[in-house]
Amino acid sequence: MTYCVGLLLNQGMVCLSDTRTNAGLDNISTYRKMFTFEVPGERVIVIMTAGSLSVTQTTIARLHEAMDDEIATPETSITLAPTMLKVAQLVGNTLAAVRREIDEKLSMSQGASASMIVAGQRKGGGMRMFLIYPEGNFIEATDDTPFLQIGEHKYGKPILDRVVRPETGLQDAQKAVLLSMDSTLRSNLSVGMPLDLAVIEKDALQVTSRRRIEAGDEGFRAMSEAWSNALRDGFTRIAV
Repeated sequence: MTYCVGLLLNQGMVCLSDTRTNAGLDNISTYRKMFTFEVPGERVIVIMTAGSLSVTQTTIARLHEAMDDEIATPETSITLAPTMLKVAQLVGNTLAAVRREIDEKLSMSQGASASMIVAGQRKGGGMRMFLIYPEGNFIEATDDTPFLQIGEHKYGKPILDRVVRPETGLQDAQKAVLLSMDSTLRSNLSVGMPLDLAVIEKDALQVTSRRRIEAGDEGFRAMSEAWSNALRDGFTRIAV
């Protein structure tokens, strides 16, 4: 299991993912689930993945292969696609094709499944963020719903519902996604450190800030404790 979250705000985009992959109680590994594709000054794309590792790794590999192809075109490469909508379509089509191929190879009746968040901006276009479903179709973040989640999302959703708005600043947005992740880490052992955090300022056309948060990170620990204390204090002050 995993947890990834992306915020689409007036000032930019904030993306956060964990790195735990759980294939059983005795087989827990760490794999990166956030991938960045940058042509500085022209476009930036962040892809976060959840689900079957075989599906997500193959999908990312094929996207890289299409980018590196000598005859790559806007119809095949996410770094040449004319719009972020076309990027989402390319990612969705690749994900769906990989999933179908792996499903055909599996002897078990239960097929492999995966989903992705695609966020980015190209020169001359606006910031856009999409949630790609296993079948390749997708939905887009909007002003009414300025965040998207994949994986084990239920524990981290309440704080996002309460505090995240399009006008939320990037500093507060980072706090929101980290506390959302903290709630998930506390409630589900299949989500784990380290964490990958990326911030993309509006019109920067590159990742403006990235951070790997390891287990035992003092800043994250202090934020977690402060949030727990604030919740306990608020709870005691509420009258029934």
